[in-house]
Amino acid sequence: MESLQILSVDDGLVFYLITLTKITVMFGLVMLTVAYTTLAERRVSAFIQDRLGPNRVGPMGLLQPIADGLKNLLKEETLPATASRFYFLLGPMLAMIPALVTFAVIPFAAPLPTSWGVVPMIIADVPVGVLYILALSSLGVYGVVIAGWASNNKYAFLGALRASAQMISYEVGLGLSLIAVLMLSGNVTLTEIVWKQQQLGMWFSLPLSLGFILFLVCAFAETNRLPFDMPEAESELITGFHTEYSAMKFSMFFIAEYAHMLTASALMATLFFGGWDLPGSWDDMFVHGGAWIAGFTESGTPIPATLSVWKTLATFLGFAAKTGFFLLLYIWIRWTLPRFRYDQVMELGWKIILPIALGYAMIVAATILSLSQLGIEYGFVFGLVLTVISGICTLAFVFLVDRGGTINGAASGKRIGG
Repeated sequence: MESLQILSVDDGLVFYLITLTKITVMFGLVMLTVAYTTLAERRVSAFIQDRLGPNRVGPMGLLQPIADGLKNLLKEETLPATASRFYFLLGPMLAMIPALVTFAVIPFAAPLPTSWGVVPMIIADVPVGVLYILALSSLGVYGVVIAGWASNNKYAFLGALRASAQMISYEVGLGLSLIAVLMLSGNVTLTEIVWKQQQLGMWFSLPLSLGFILFLVCAFAETNRLPFDMPEAESELITGFHTEYSAMKFSMFFIAEYAHMLTASALMATLFFGGWDLPGSWDDMFVHGGAWIAGFTESGTPIPATLSVWKTLATFLGFAAKTGFFLLLYIWIRWTLPRFRYDQVMELGWKIILPIALGYAMIVAATILSLSQLGIEYGFVFGLVLTVISGICTLAFVFLVDRGGTINGAASGKRIGG
């Protein structure tokens, strides 16, 4: 088991060099993904609208994000005469920084064996991973509010107020939708949540299906994406909170938005779809007694995990594919659904998601307690029972929110905000 020991702080310089390498590589990958997500959005929207999209700069338009970045760097910066200069410059920075640092606690691959020890594929495996993301991601709204207020523009200020109201409304539902995940995993560390899904024998999207749907809706609202783009509704507020911004400061808001999308997509993949875990037990591994094991024998003896570079690479590609799917979902929904009215957004958050998330957490808690009382251990049968209960809750939720609008036809019954 000695070769499977985790790289520790005691390794000194090697530890810091490896950590610095992980930070550099992941920051580069995040920024590259953000840049090319903008291209993907433009190409997908063009496909949906039956047009070509950007295809002139470089082969198949692949250099378009680089051209856009150079354009924003070289454009003239503007500063409104009546704006508060310090806070006007501070706003984009406050919006961008939280969006980039939240990715640090998300595990993105199976551990990598090296000659110095086993390197966990996570930048900072802090014991409060989920709480860290919730705390920092909600700080991004401060940049939006300060930008709208400092612009001294009534439309920008209205967009900032909408952003703060929307964040408060859906942050509560987001947190409540995570309670079921934390109860089932028994931990707030994201690496532990991945291991618990391996031990359960199924990803949490099945036993916590309604929790996933609620989290998905709240994540769209938290990132201000259609149909929840109230803070920048161009038909009502010109372009909302960033109306007075130009050049690179304008671009920083979009970097923050796409970085939030990337973090939310990675978080959905980690919390509900196993993170870097792939189907089957061949890549199952978790820490026990300071070493990586694949599980236990019937007698309770730990089974050493087989670590390899190809497993690390395969799990990273799996994690990237899951995250990419949710990024595509973000884009597809933006160009498919119309924008909600503001009263509909508030009603959905406070009157529907909040009470349902609270009730669902109580149902999951009661089910877990009942299964424990019956002596059913944490495993596949445990997850199967929860899947049935959550499936019933999900169907009830769909029919409640639909109110006869989609399932029974558009002309029947009253719908949300109708």
